[in-house]
Amino acid sequence: MSRVKRGVIKMKRRRNTLAQVKGYRHGRGSKEAMAREAIRHAGQHAFAHRKDKKGDRRSLNQVKVNAGVRATTGVSYSKFMDALKKKNIKLDRKILAILAEKHPKTFERIAKSVA
Repeated sequence: MSRVKRGVIKMKRRRNTLAQVKGYRHGRGSKEAMAREAIRHAGQHAFAHRKDKKGDRRSLNQVKVNAGVRATTGVSYSKFMDALKKKNIKLDRKILAILAEKHPKTFERIAKSVA
């Protein structure tokens, strides 16, 4: 069997790893072993924070809807959402938050019809 020299592939892998950690401080941006570990940790944090971001968006939507409802009808968020369910109006929190922020007149009509 012929001999396989791995220099090109090894360097390609190393360049790719170091390109991913470009801008990292100290050895994490220049040493291959530390860079691999930094990439692994960064990936774990990125995964967890993508999940956290969804919760943050949901809570922000709740705050926007609550502010809009209290300004128009004076009802609390939880009572408003309960009334929506009882009236069988199927608008999710994201849509309600967009309406409360960008289209207050439409949101006011919805809030008045529920309350």
